[in-house]
Amino acid sequence: MIVTVSPSAGAASRAAADVLVRWLADARTLVVAAGNSPRELYRLVAGRRPPVGRLAVFTLDEYLGVPVEHTGTCANLLRREVADAWGVPADRFHWLTSQPESAAAGIAEHERKLAAAGGIDAVVLGLGRNGHLGFNEPGSPPDAPGRALDLTPTSVAANAEWFGGQYAPSQGVTLGLGTLLAARRALLVAFGPAKAEAVYGTVVAAPSAACPGSWLQRHPEAHLFLDEAAAARLPPGSYRRAE
Repeated sequence: MIVTVSPSAGAASRAAADVLVRWLADARTLVVAAGNSPRELYRLVAGRRPPVGRLAVFTLDEYLGVPVEHTGTCANLLRREVADAWGVPADRFHWLTSQPESAAAGIAEHERKLAAAGGIDAVVLGLGRNGHLGFNEPGSPPDAPGRALDLTPTSVAANAEWFGGQYAPSQGVTLGLGTLLAARRALLVAFGPAKAEAVYGTVVAAPSAACPGSWLQRHPEAHLFLDEAAAARLPPGSYRRAE
C-alpha cells in the first residue's frame, strides 16, 4: 500500500489523476465509485482526454430504492462524469440498477461480465466513514461476494446527506471484496476530517473485517491519495508527502 498525503483535496486529486491517466493507457476494464471524493479526479482526467478506445467502465455499487431516473444515483452520476465526459461509448458503460427487485440478478450479471473481460484492470474507490469499500460494510470478509445488503446507520446517514434528505436508502448493492481486491491496480481517495478514523483503520490497524478498507494493505498495488485532514491520525512513516 502506497499512501500519499497532499496539502489539500485538490492537490491530492491532481496526484491521483496523474496515476490514473497512466493506468488507463493499458486498461481494458475500470471500476469506478460515485460519491463526492472522486468527482474532481474524474473531472481532471476528462480534461486530459484519456485513451478509452478499448475501455469498458463498470459502476462499483448503487443505492437501492431510489428512482432509476434520479440524477443522484451512482449510475447516472458516473454516466455523466465518467462515461460521457471521457468519451466512453454507451455500450461499454455497465451499471447497476437501483430497483431492489432486480438487484440480485443485476450484480450477478455485473460480476459475470467482469470475469468474462478478464477481471478488473483498475478500480477507483472512495472510503466510507465506517471504512466500507463500495457497500461492503464492516463485517465483510476479504472474499465477500457481490450482493444486495442492508446498510449500517452510518451509511444511511451519509446517504440521506447525499440526497439532501429526499431519500435515505437503507439498502445497497455492491461488487464484492473478492472481486475488488483481485483488481490489478487499486486507487483510493479520501478527504476531510470525517474520514480520519476510517483512514487510520485502513492504513494502520491490522487488516480485519471491522474496517473493510484495511484489506487493501494486502493488495500488491494499492495507492491511497489523502489530504492532510483525512491523514491527521496517521503516524509518521506510514505515508509519503506529495512531491
